[in-house]
Amino acid sequence: MNANEKNEQAGFYKLSWAQRIGYGSGDLAQNLIFQTVAVYMMLYMTTVLKISPEFVGTLILVVRLLDCIWSPVVGRYIDNNNPKFGKYRSYLFYGGIPLTIAACLLMLPQVAEWSEASKMVYAVLSYGVLSMIYSVVNIPYGSIMASMTRDNDEVLKLTSTRMVCANIGQIIVQAGFPIGLAIFAGAVINWDQAIFMAIGTIPAFIILPSLPFLKSLFGKKGLYYTLLAIGFIGFAILYIIPNVANVADCKTLIQTAKVMTGVGLLVGSLMWALVPEVITEAEYRTGNRPAATVNALAGVAFKAGFSIAGWITPMVMGWIGFNLSSESSALETDPYAWFSVTSLFAVVGLALLFYCFKSCKENIATTPEKPVTYGEMFAEFKANKCLQLMIGIFVVVFLASFISGPVNAYYMDLTKYSDTVQNAILWFTTIIPALLLVVVAFLIYKYPLTDEKLNEFNKAIEERNKKENK
Repeated sequence: MNANEKNEQAGFYKLSWAQRIGYGSGDLAQNLIFQTVAVYMMLYMTTVLKISPEFVGTLILVVRLLDCIWSPVVGRYIDNNNPKFGKYRSYLFYGGIPLTIAACLLMLPQVAEWSEASKMVYAVLSYGVLSMIYSVVNIPYGSIMASMTRDNDEVLKLTSTRMVCANIGQIIVQAGFPIGLAIFAGAVINWDQAIFMAIGTIPAFIILPSLPFLKSLFGKKGLYYTLLAIGFIGFAILYIIPNVANVADCKTLIQTAKVMTGVGLLVGSLMWALVPEVITEAEYRTGNRPAATVNALAGVAFKAGFSIAGWITPMVMGWIGFNLSSESSALETDPYAWFSVTSLFAVVGLALLFYCFKSCKENIATTPEKPVTYGEMFAEFKANKCLQLMIGIFVVVFLASFISGPVNAYYMDLTKYSDTVQNAILWFTTIIPALLLVVVAFLIYKYPLTDEKLNEFNKAIEERNKKENK
């Protein structure tokens, strides 16, 4: 048996670019739906359906709190079962079609003509169902990565590829959605707005493919700190510009600063590389590899950041005096245009999920001899300090990412609004995200898993497996 065969037998599989891209296509697919919901759903419900921002914010918070219960249920079920199409891959196939249908129904155009009470009921049902189905697809998808290889370098390459694909989805949605709305509504495209919404994703296409080199240059934590510092400076520039000059006269500087903020927020993409690390640490301590359970808890943290942002933004903006449902909308409000763009993204996403299903190979996927209980899941959370820190990082970094999402659409047209409203927009697009990046840096400082420790864990796991297989 040669060295490569021995490494693969121990789980250190080398992956082809076809496998990496195939896996990443699943993140592109999900982001076509998730980014639509994260950035535009609140604006749709408040500016198109004219539902009060307070109700929409509360709806987002409540659904995500319920998802904190639902996600561990999904994770436990997946860890304890082994469907015939693959322990994790199966759910891309089983869940893809219902997810697509639910995404299309979220913005059904006829709802705009209903009574306010009917709109609220429909919003609760459509968003709640979509959120539950999304977890059924997203949790096992995240678990696939930990089942493909134990090799840290391969995990980094896989994460980089996955996040490049995710950011392709992000830029398609953030720039493409307002462009698509204008096209379907027969309106003039606001290119300044579309560019500002999407330009922050550009760093992903430069930095993510270079991660192995950048990590060797700065070290894991040094890389995180560098990205966060650049992002902080970018947010500071975006805050200063409207206070000293006219936004319309500083487009190049604004776009440069927005790219810098994208560098800082890119840390959110890199956080997914911590998930396989925490899974390995748990396997080292317990002998079990709870991939879906850890991904479920990471998903809860990710959604917690999103839900807090979705709740705080419309609520506080309303208290300040900026009511999204009554102020002039930054986007077209034709309900048929919203439905058309959302449906287009959802159908393309379905095709990509099927491609991901066909391209992924599960090399390390184990089912516990004894089913994982909820008590054991939360005992693991209590005992696993690395998992706790990882979840804290997830909550804060994704809160920073999403808290400014919907309000970004208003930044380039600041002068249309009152001084009070302008200040509110600046707080949510610059000051709050910048402060949250400082908190992320502190939590990363406390995170204990180094590459050296992970190599020790993997070697110990390998030795233990050899003894058990004798």
